[in-house]
Amino acid sequence: MKLPIKRYIMLLSKYLRPLKFRTALLAVVLLCGIGLQLLDPQILAYFIDTALAGGATMTLLLAGLLFIIIALANQGVMVVQYYLSQYIAWTATNQLRTDLLAHCLSLDMSFHKARTPGEMIERIDGDVDALSNFFSQFAISLLTSLLLVVAVLFLLWRIDWRVGLAQTLFSIFALLLLMYLRNRAVPLQREQRQMSATFFGFLGEHLAGTEDVRANGATGYVMRSFDRILRRWRPIYGKAQMAGGTMWVVILCLFVWANALGFALGAYLWSQGLASIGTVYLITAYISLLSQPIRQIQTQLQDMQAAEACMLRIEELFKISSKLDDTDMTEVPELPQGPFSVAFDSVSFGYVEDMPVIHDLSFTVQPGKVLGVLGRTGSGKTTLARLLFRLYDPQSGEIRIGDVPVNGLPLQRLRRRIGMVTQDVQIFHASVRDNLTFFNNAIPDEQIQAAIHDVGLSPWFAALPAGLDTLLGSDGAGISAGEAQLLAFTRVLLTDPGLIILDEASSRLDPATENRIEHAISNLFVGRTAIVIAHRLATIQRADDILLIEDGRILEYGNREALARDLDSRFAHLLQTGLEEALA
Repeated sequence: MKLPIKRYIMLLSKYLRPLKFRTALLAVVLLCGIGLQLLDPQILAYFIDTALAGGATMTLLLAGLLFIIIALANQGVMVVQYYLSQYIAWTATNQLRTDLLAHCLSLDMSFHKARTPGEMIERIDGDVDALSNFFSQFAISLLTSLLLVVAVLFLLWRIDWRVGLAQTLFSIFALLLLMYLRNRAVPLQREQRQMSATFFGFLGEHLAGTEDVRANGATGYVMRSFDRILRRWRPIYGKAQMAGGTMWVVILCLFVWANALGFALGAYLWSQGLASIGTVYLITAYISLLSQPIRQIQTQLQDMQAAEACMLRIEELFKISSKLDDTDMTEVPELPQGPFSVAFDSVSFGYVEDMPVIHDLSFTVQPGKVLGVLGRTGSGKTTLARLLFRLYDPQSGEIRIGDVPVNGLPLQRLRRRIGMVTQDVQIFHASVRDNLTFFNNAIPDEQIQAAIHDVGLSPWFAALPAGLDTLLGSDGAGISAGEAQLLAFTRVLLTDPGLIILDEASSRLDPATENRIEHAISNLFVGRTAIVIAHRLATIQRADDILLIEDGRILEYGNREALARDLDSRFAHLLQTGLEEALA
């Protein structure tokens, strides 16, 4: 697949438009560099002819001084060019990274479940990084290189038509050959980028699971898989490098012949008295100078191979759309403040089409009530929470909160009114303040400290060396499981949602630690609707209603106290036999 030239233009215009002043300045600097490069050989040719003709010493000194000034100016131009190109590259690529990350975060969970974190890092950062030179210099440098080729050929034609004709034919042949080699290399570069993403995806996934890999004796399997990926990658990498190296070898051979032809023509013109020694030098200098822009074009085209492969992959990523429709819903009313109702109406859903996880579920939670959801592992309990949070949409049926269908609410508005705490609490390597507010600087410290007190974390907070500015370790290093859960409760209190979902939030805690967070849960449920997914009896003892599901179907649903009194109910049986053992 070949990327149309208009896509290059669109990408450049989009990300270079905010940098138009610096981009224009870079173009001016490059043009100044062209002028200085063309002027240098003219001064040396004049110096040679003047010296051989016995010219005045002062004239030679002035020519030498001018040559030095131009050489220094050329170096200064190169420094400015490097600075501007790097600034443009970093600014443009960082904006592209931001757009890609925002797009990926807007996609539904099925997209993220199908890809490893390492692969996504390579897609968002690695592919974009390969476009750095494309943004900073590609269009401008390619145009200025072509302009330099035209200028050198024009000057060679002015010196002698035979030299100009020979070098013009050479330049056309060289550019056509480079374009042919480039078109052959693009598919190889694209395959190379895909293998790179696969490799980093594998690496990220297994490094994150180091403890489980080592504890279960899977190190050998991981190393064999690592070796297989490298064996698959090596020939692809070799072919891609060979394609790029071929361009260098071809251009080197071409310029050996071009210089040889230039020397031969210069010697012929001098022997016929048609050119001075200075003119012969000028011919050879311009031919050598001609190699520079053509090599620059070759470099740009070689970079374009990687750029095109990365741009194709970036386009593929941008074309992926979320399965969750979140179009303009400005006319949808706001959800009511405080607790609101939750209703499932004949809802069926499967992560894979035609393989439903839950079947025709219908139940209602009244505002301010607590629903306890029970069931064996894999029965579909967590799926209910994901559907409510709208990480997925059901294949059939309707889910309503506050009498509003969830698929009719903007995702941001919906998720702002629902708080969810799971058994896996993500702790960032950041301050306590940022961990609790999710980097929302608008929440005042007084509100944060009040929420910390409400969940019972005051003793822990008082022991922190820098208060809210204390840095926490990544993945909760140095924090107990109970403290992590309480931090998650604090986050929920700060968002003040109308609905709270506890998805087996205490399943990894021992009974003593679980008792410590009961007070926090009580405060959390005040004035809110709650859905509690649990294995343990203590967690659902405050539930008003019980929903017992099995294999994605409702096994039992009703008032908790009524079900407990009904000795024939499944819930009463669980209470008698022990909830933890019965649901294991």
